[in-house]
Amino acid sequence: MREIVGLRAAIIAMALILGACDSAAPKPDHGAAEPTKLPQPVMVVPVRFEEGARTRTFAATIRPSIESDLGFRISGKVARRLVRTGDFVRSGQPLLTLDTNDLRLQREQAEAEVKAAQSNLIQAEADEGRATDLQSKGWMANAALQKAHATAEEARSRLVRAQRALDLAGHALDYATLEADADGVITATPIEPGQVISAGQAAVRLARLSELEAVVALPESYVERVGRASASLTLWSLPGKSYEVRLRELSFAADPATRTFAARFVIPGADDKVRIGMSATLTLREQDERRFARLPLTAIYNHGRGAAVFVVGDGGELRERPVTIERYEDRDVLVTSGVSDGETVVALGVEKLDPALTVRPISTLSLSSAGK
Repeated sequence: MREIVGLRAAIIAMALILGACDSAAPKPDHGAAEPTKLPQPVMVVPVRFEEGARTRTFAATIRPSIESDLGFRISGKVARRLVRTGDFVRSGQPLLTLDTNDLRLQREQAEAEVKAAQSNLIQAEADEGRATDLQSKGWMANAALQKAHATAEEARSRLVRAQRALDLAGHALDYATLEADADGVITATPIEPGQVISAGQAAVRLARLSELEAVVALPESYVERVGRASASLTLWSLPGKSYEVRLRELSFAADPATRTFAARFVIPGADDKVRIGMSATLTLREQDERRFARLPLTAIYNHGRGAAVFVVGDGGELRERPVTIERYEDRDVLVTSGVSDGETVVALGVEKLDPALTVRPISTLSLSSAGK
């Protein structure tokens, strides 16, 4: 019982102490003015109109304009391969050779045939001469003379045929050496020494270096526009240098798998730094008579009344301004009307702003300067 009475006394004493503290605390003055709110800082960007131009980049690969598979004009066994993939060759340089044993025998046989035909012709022409002399004296019939003439003519034809066979045998021996038909680089060597190949079979692939080109895959939307656009090329290995290129060929049919059209751009000013197989970026630029202002995507908002931006006045007041958008890009939007050159628009946080607010503009330049 005593414990309960003591607990009640402690509670009453604590309540009296709290009441005294509350009465001693200062009372709020409802008549005092509320503190002034500071302008809200916002990130802004200036509006700058520029000449209208649409740019688009594509991944490209450097390829030769002419790349051909070279093969022998006769069949045979490959004896030697004199080049490897990646070798630079000159026009007329030997690339591969065939075994020439059988070819030499064929030429020797043709030479023997020519000699036999020459001997036969000498004999036939001698008989023809004697027959003509005897017939003029009346000692030989006309039929015998005509036979002598026919035999001599046949001998002459056999000699011509033997000479042609000798020429063909000599050409076949020359064809046993495959030579480069132009200056270039070897890009493939599918044939190895010891293989027996047929005439016309690809033995080596030669890419001519006289003219290089960039190959890209264009979507359908650029098939009609690529001819009007100016193009430039930048190598991934040399990003600081640009090459002017021109369209040489546009595929008439789309690739069945990717539904893109292959386009080839010639590189007239290609130097030694442009190599076959390199990766590059092709930039297409389309000129437009209209002028555009490039703004960040974050500056545009739409509350159901169309695209708009917040223009910041000289005193920090906000003005909602509807704009006309030409197109959206990766990070920017191109505006054709609604804002004027030199005005300032809010770049970030537009969804949280209200036209009644007063803001303090902060540009990206001032932020970068403050961080140094």
